[in-house]
Amino acid sequence: MSVYQPPAEGLSIVHVDAGLIVVDKPSGLLSVPGRGEDKQDCVITRLQRDWPEAMIAHRLDMSTSGLLVVARGEAMQKAMYKLFRERAVHKRYLATVDGLVGPDSGEIDLPLICDWPNRPRQMVSQELGKPSLTRFRVLARDPAAGLSRVELEPVTGRSHQLRVHLAALGHPILGDELYAGPAAARAERLLLHAAEIAFVHPVDGKPVTFHRPAPFFPLENPAITL
Repeated sequence: MSVYQPPAEGLSIVHVDAGLIVVDKPSGLLSVPGRGEDKQDCVITRLQRDWPEAMIAHRLDMSTSGLLVVARGEAMQKAMYKLFRERAVHKRYLATVDGLVGPDSGEIDLPLICDWPNRPRQMVSQELGKPSLTRFRVLARDPAAGLSRVELEPVTGRSHQLRVHLAALGHPILGDELYAGPAAARAERLLLHAAEIAFVHPVDGKPVTFHRPAPFFPLENPAITL
């Protein structure tokens, strides 16, 4: 699998208002700075060039693309943290997975915990894991390619939850170097995208919903069937 590089500069800005900034994060870009000089480029540092008050409201894995909400100031950050903590934020992801998923929809209810000797990997643990629930729906199956396109709704928000749950289902996300095994080589990047996020805006109390299509899967393909 080749290393996927995000654009060197700039960000796709989806929405800006007095309290929030919503961006379409590219795969390969960190949400916040990491350790070391080579990990300082991220969504927050790029945004702070124009909005110095920008603060992270939640995170996406570096390899995951899609919608990321950024708070403008500490008060808004606390308000968004509260929404996430109370599970008042609806998130929908799109993914391309290995194999043909059998059921058209279902739930993956498997407790997760950090695999400490192999950090940052997470693992299923019935004894020690925290409750973790993912709902899924098959959007399309491609028998010729041996893959499926799925819609994912994380009810809980554990680290790497979608990636571990899909791998445990026997259909790892293509391009996932941590959990997909041989299927990691089937894509140049992790084929997981945060396509929708919805919540009640903390400033005016009005519902807002943001969408961004997945860049890695065709919306129409005659070879793909339900």
